[in-house]
Amino acid sequence: MLVNINGHFVAREEAVLSINDGGFLYGDTLFETFKARGKRVLLMHEHLDRLELSARMLNFPCSRESLETALRQMAAGLTAPVSRLRLTLSRGDCSGFSLPAADRGWFLLTAVEAQEPSEAERKRGAACVLAPNRRSNPLSHLPQMKRGNHADCLYAADYARTQGAREALFIDENGQILEGSYSNIFTVIRNKLVTPPLGSLVLDGVMRQQLFGAATELGLTTVERNLSLEELYAAEEVFLSNSMIDLLPVDSIENRRLQRGETWRDLLDTVRQRIGI
Repeated sequence: MLVNINGHFVAREEAVLSINDGGFLYGDTLFETFKARGKRVLLMHEHLDRLELSARMLNFPCSRESLETALRQMAAGLTAPVSRLRLTLSRGDCSGFSLPAADRGWFLLTAVEAQEPSEAERKRGAACVLAPNRRSNPLSHLPQMKRGNHADCLYAADYARTQGAREALFIDENGQILEGSYSNIFTVIRNKLVTPPLGSLVLDGVMRQQLFGAATELGLTTVERNLSLEELYAAEEVFLSNSMIDLLPVDSIENRRLQRGETWRDLLDTVRQRIGI
């Protein structure tokens, strides 16, 4: 693991956190996860755009210039074919329920080797289950963002692991599909690309946006609307997306096999061309 704190590389064992830090006490952090191939960080500007917007909405300390410099420094030190980078922002030490001054903020950037889904796994498809808990958002009056208060996704992802599944899907109180614990979800219905609409509980994923662009290039109509579980079972295709997996077809939900198609492959190829990989 490579570790960079506030623009300086440190040994992993030297990366420590204050017990009064708001991220530790309240989960008051912002984060982004990047994929790098070789020494190139993919979709860096798109991720930083989202992070910067979130920071502005929450009055979070965020120096884009410093973050870009740290990401370039980290990229230069990468040696794995594929790496996972996580950038975390914190405001620093809190005094009770008072937010710290802006100059107390800090950032942490880490990089570890990662594995992309293999061609065999994409052909096999992912098994999904329904999350036993609900998707929550303490800032429901704001659009969803990547915040450190992410335990709902942690619990759902761990449940999927215990069930031998790749992903857990959140549904709302009306039985509508929202997203996965770490992914957006797409379907192909009557040759249209359909995905749940954005809101306080659905993240506007960076790869989600790339898929919309790819669909337009392929002449596919995209639709954002509510999706029921029964519609997923009847869909021509279902697949997951995020910046690390790109696009991964779903083979089953709750042990019920789904239809499989090839639209996902055209979308994946187009996304890779758009990103330049």
